[in-house]
Amino acid sequence: MGLFRKYPDSDIIDGIRKQDSRILTYLYDAYYEVVRDHLMKNSGSEADVNDVLQETVVILYKQVTGEGFKLTTDLKGYFFGVARNLWNAQLRYRSRMTSLETDPAEADEADAFTDATLERIVTRAFALLRDDCQLVLHLFSEGHTYEDIARRMGLKGESYARRKKYLCKEALMEIIKTDPEYQDLGPL
Repeated sequence: MGLFRKYPDSDIIDGIRKQDSRILTYLYDAYYEVVRDHLMKNSGSEADVNDVLQETVVILYKQVTGEGFKLTTDLKGYFFGVARNLWNAQLRYRSRMTSLETDPAEADEADAFTDATLERIVTRAFALLRDDCQLVLHLFSEGHTYEDIARRMGLKGESYARRKKYLCKEALMEIIKTDPEYQDLGPL
């Protein structure tokens, strides 16, 4: 089937969820050139193209099989956006690795920018958490004990408060990871 058959986006998403090899092959065939062109124009190699395609499919699979995935644009644009973000993050990482001899003042400015960006991302993600998660994380950050948190929130006990904090922290991290600005930061 490959390149000559056009699948609707909904069929592709279903195929990704089912790990259908025909659909995965179609993804590579259909989107290879657009990703290759972008990478080659932006300091990439053939090996980079294959790596970015592979990683994009993995990310797309995780997103599609996760809860609440809803495609709000065409799949090709979405796929290319993920691939572009991956490549931009890779370029930023490479530039950081090659610029170890940069002026420390410049590094401090970059760190300050990254810190401010991360604070903005965390604040935005925290606001998206459920109220009970916001409360448990807020109490924990203020130094309250698990016993105190359990009592204040009406939880069964200290171990339940500990588990609740863990689950809320994980939920916060998942929201942060899906933030486009966080994805643009690349590896930290």
